[in-house]
Amino acid sequence: MSDRKMKDYRITVRFPAALHRRLKAAADRSGTRQSDVIRAAVERQLAAEDEALTAYELARKAGLIGAVLGASRDLSTNPRHFDGFGGS
Repeated sequence: MSDRKMKDYRITVRFPAALHRRLKAAADRSGTRQSDVIRAAVERQLAAEDEALTAYELARKAGLIGAVLGASRDLSTNPRHFDGFGGS
């Protein structure tokens, strides 16, 4: 899962004994390391959170909200900006 061209970061996580036993059993069943099981679980959780975001939240997260430099801050609320809008 890890791309070796990118820098890997190490973190420390503490687990209650029962959860650690379940983690170890899952890693043993799949023939992988515990860190691989944890990494996959974190990726699934973050992907699920991304899927739950609205289009607005995704755009905001991507830095697209307010991305027009030099525009008036009240473009969507000030009626004077709507002159001629929707006319034929």
